[in-house]
Amino acid sequence: MTTIHSKISATGSYLPKKILTNLELAKTVETSDEWIMDRTGIKQRHIAAEGEVTSDLASNAALKALEQAGIKAEEIELIILATTTPDLTFPATATTVQAKIGAKNAFAFDIQAVCSGFVFAIATADNFIKSGQVKNALVIGADTLSRIVDWSDRNTCVLFGDGAGAVLLQATTEENRGIISSDLHSDGTLNDILKTSGGPASNQKTGFIEMSGKEVFKHAVEKMSKSVLSVLSKAGLSIKDIDLLVPHQANARILNAVATRLELSEEQVIITVQNHANTSAASIPLALDCANSIGKIKKGDLVVLEALGGGLTWGSIALRW
Repeated sequence: MTTIHSKISATGSYLPKKILTNLELAKTVETSDEWIMDRTGIKQRHIAAEGEVTSDLASNAALKALEQAGIKAEEIELIILATTTPDLTFPATATTVQAKIGAKNAFAFDIQAVCSGFVFAIATADNFIKSGQVKNALVIGADTLSRIVDWSDRNTCVLFGDGAGAVLLQATTEENRGIISSDLHSDGTLNDILKTSGGPASNQKTGFIEMSGKEVFKHAVEKMSKSVLSVLSKAGLSIKDIDLLVPHQANARILNAVATRLELSEEQVIITVQNHANTSAASIPLALDCANSIGKIKKGDLVVLEALGGGLTWGSIALRW
């Protein structure tokens, strides 16, 4: 019996043109380039232009992935958009992306797992493909976090940026190719350490990002490290088998701590946070596209994606490129 897998066959990304450097940020809030770099590793972030919304970022990233794959939008059967910053409360921003790129034969919906959203979306699309329901899926992570940042709060405003990344996930029967295993978790008792101050049902406001940095750091390092070990165990693999780790780009300190705990070398970990800051659901596909575009990922490589976000939500994906 032929086994259907899902493989990433193309990547794409999009970043707004406006770049906000640490030096520029220091003109409006009490901070400095040295302070930000020392605590986060972030040098700059991209900021969406006035009138530029999440679906614009997502559509541009999706079209680049389709162009790389050489397939038409009409061939896409499923679009999953991971986002925390939808264009509107409803409809799902994925349907807006569907309309903008002309994917008229797809069904589309959003996933909200904050910074873990892309990992959750990949796992969901993988199940649609493995079940035989679809052959071509676009999985996108996109966020305009600049719209929910309190720019007077130096502890949070330095951390976030806007961007989008997309992958084309396709059915394949190739051996030793595609997604091998997934590991997903959530713990709602920890939602107060990373949340926004608003919501439609609570106060009819969007609100701003609120975070207990030390608590998030502690949980991120512990939970992401354990999740990587778990997803590898499910696949019958070990740390020694990893070629590349592509983590959620939250903070260089977190990334380095996870790499150290897993005993991975600097060369094995993709880090782009210095250029993009934390783009939430967009950070992993952005990093993937960066690595793919420079030939960092090779066919046959074992790649592990990992993330932790508000909820708390966290998880990992193990795949063979």
